[in-house]
Amino acid sequence: MDKLDFTAIDFETATAYRNSACAVGIVRVKNGKIADTYYSLIQPPENLYWPQNIAIHKITQYDTKNALIFPKIYDEIKQHLQGRVVVAHNESFDRSVLKKTMDYYKLNYSELNLSEKWECTLKIYKAKGFSPASLDVCCRKMKIELKHHEALSDARGCAKLYLLHCMG
Repeated sequence: MDKLDFTAIDFETATAYRNSACAVGIVRVKNGKIADTYYSLIQPPENLYWPQNIAIHKITQYDTKNALIFPKIYDEIKQHLQGRVVVAHNESFDRSVLKKTMDYYKLNYSELNLSEKWECTLKIYKAKGFSPASLDVCCRKMKIELKHHEALSDARGCAKLYLLHCMG
């Protein structure tokens, strides 16, 4: 698979529980160019939010009271991810959110046919000497526009960081 073909993903969560996805942003890259994007609010279980999470991403129970639950958007997510190289900034978090949310709704993660570990721009940029290597700092240093903790903007920033690394 060409290293310039991949999907970047970012989740925001409503609580500290990894099954509480409340927003997802996905950016598909083909031949080194952004080919497609997807964004959706997601109603987390019981539409429950913790104040500390709201303080980070500004999404509240009012924003998601009419949003679809994860199984209703899963087919769209699956189309963007299945069999692709997936990239995230702090991939262990986003991979865990996807797995735990799918487990919660009894969806089969293995059908996505994804690598056990995803590509991680946090680890990549730490290895390049960035400190801190948070998404906002990396994007600022690399002159990538970012609205931090907005899922689609974070996924786009991650995709651009990964492209810069690949073309390096």
